[in-house]
Amino acid sequence: MEVLDPPRVRRWARLAADALGRSRAEIDALNVFPVADGDTGTNLHLTMLAAAEAVEALPDDVDRAVVWQTLSYGALVGARGNSGVIVSQALRGLAEVLKDGSDLRAGLVRAASLARDAVARPVDGTVLSVLAAAAGAVRDADGDLADVARRAAREARAALRRTPEQLDVLARSGVVDAGGAGLAIILESLATAVTGDSGDRYEVPAPTSRVSPMTEVGAGYEVMYLLDADDAAVAKLREELDAMGDSLVVVGGDGLWNVHVHVDEAGPAVEAALRVGRPYRIKITYLAGRTHRGDAGRGVVAVAAGDGIAALFEECGAVVVRREPGTRPSLPAMLAAIRQAGGEVAVLPNDEGAEAVATAAAEIAREDGVVVSVLPTRATVQGLAALAVHDPLRRFDDDVVAMTGAAGHTRHGHLAVARGEGVTSVGVCRPGDVLGLIDGDVAVISRELGEVAVAVVDRMVAGGGELVTLVTGADAPEGLADQVGGRLRATRPDVDLVVYAGEQGGYPLLIGVE
Repeated sequence: MEVLDPPRVRRWARLAADALGRSRAEIDALNVFPVADGDTGTNLHLTMLAAAEAVEALPDDVDRAVVWQTLSYGALVGARGNSGVIVSQALRGLAEVLKDGSDLRAGLVRAASLARDAVARPVDGTVLSVLAAAAGAVRDADGDLADVARRAAREARAALRRTPEQLDVLARSGVVDAGGAGLAIILESLATAVTGDSGDRYEVPAPTSRVSPMTEVGAGYEVMYLLDADDAAVAKLREELDAMGDSLVVVGGDGLWNVHVHVDEAGPAVEAALRVGRPYRIKITYLAGRTHRGDAGRGVVAVAAGDGIAALFEECGAVVVRREPGTRPSLPAMLAAIRQAGGEVAVLPNDEGAEAVATAAAEIAREDGVVVSVLPTRATVQGLAALAVHDPLRRFDDDVVAMTGAAGHTRHGHLAVARGEGVTSVGVCRPGDVLGLIDGDVAVISRELGEVAVAVVDRMVAGGGELVTLVTGADAPEGLADQVGGRLRATRPDVDLVVYAGEQGGYPLLIGVE
C-alpha cells in the first residue's frame, strides 16, 4: 500500500478508539500532569471515538480528502481534555498533508509542529515530546509507508519511556506521561492499519510505585468550548486566556476552534470568547472534584440486537438501545438512553464491542451528575440474568453487585453459520457449517443446527447448572428449541428451561446456563 486510502483511515480510527477504550483505566492511572485528575485515558478515548464515528458515518465511495477532513473535524469537535485537544490538532496536521498526498513522514512532521504551536507553554516530557520524537525519527527515513508507520510507533514507545527523565513530576510519581502513552497507542494502531499485521497488543507501562498526585491543582476550573471566530481574532483571545490561567491549548482554524484552559474563575474565560466570536458546547469542570448529584430515579439501560430481545428488556423496565448484529450502538444513542433512564443507572452492554461505547457514554453522563455503572455483560443471556435480579428498591451499589453476580454466574453460548472457510480451535470450518461457541470460543462444528445446539447445551450443563435459557433467532428453524428441550428432559430433568423468541439476525440460537 502506498497511500492511506479511506478504508485504511476508517480502520485506523476504529482500531485506535478501541485500543484506547481497552487501555483507558491504565492511562488514567498515569495522569499526574498537568493536573492529577485521572482522566487522560478517558479523554483520549472519547476524542478518537468521535473521530472514528465521524468517518464511519461517511458513504463508502467518498474520496480520500473528504475522509481525512472528516477525521480531523470529528476529532476537533469531539476533543476532550488537554491531551485530547492536542491529539486533535495532530490529526489536523496529518490531514493537511495526507488528504491529497502520500508522504506519512511529512504528515507526522506537520502534526508535531501544529500540536506544539497550539500549546501556549509547551513542556518537555509530555505528549508533545513523544510526537516530536516519532516525527523526528521518520523525517529523513527511507522505506515505504509500512516502514515509516512501524518506525514512528517504535520511536513513540521509546520516547514515552524517556518522559520521566524530562519531567520531574513523572519521575517522582513513578509514571510515564499519560498523554504520551495514549499517543503511542494511536501510532501503534496506525502501524497495524497500514501493515495489516496485528502484532502484540501494546501494553501501557504500569506505574513503578504507588502513584499519588504530585502537583498542586492550582487553577480551580477546566474550561473548554468550541468557538466560531475569525482566525485573526483568536490571537488576541490566546493572550487573554494565557494571562488568566495555564494549560492553555487552542486548536483548529478556518473559523472553527477548540479552546481548553485551566483558570481560577470560569466566567472571564467564557466572556473573553464572547468578545471575539460565538462560544458553544461550553464545558466547565471543577478540578478539585465534582459535587453534582443526579436527578431522582433508578434505571437500567440494555443493548439489544433483535426485536424480541428488545421487547423482553422493555417489559422488564429497561431503556433499550438498539444495534444490528455485528455492529456497535452509537455514542449519542447510548448517552441519550442513560440520561433518559434516571439519576442512578446500570448499563448492560451485552456485547464486548458495545462495552467500550457504554463506558464512554457513562463517563460523559457522570459529568452531568448521573451515577452510572457499566456491568460486564458480554452476551444477551447475561443481560437477561442481571435484569432478572434487578431491584430498584435496593441501594444502588447493592443492586449493581447483585446484577453483576447474576451475570457472572451465567455461561453463554451461541450458534452461528460460517460464511467462509477458516481455522478454529476444533478444526477447519467451511461455508455453511454450523459453529457452536461457548464463552466466545468454537466448541462444535457440524452441518446440522439441531445437532450443534444439543452438543453445546450438553457441554455447558456438564459443569453444573440449574436454568437453561434459549433465545431463538429470526432464522432459527421451527422445532430447534424443542429438540434441545427434549434432550434436557431425557438427560437432565433437574434443569429448568426457558425459551424466548429473540428474533435476532445472524445467530440462530443464543444459550445461557445459570
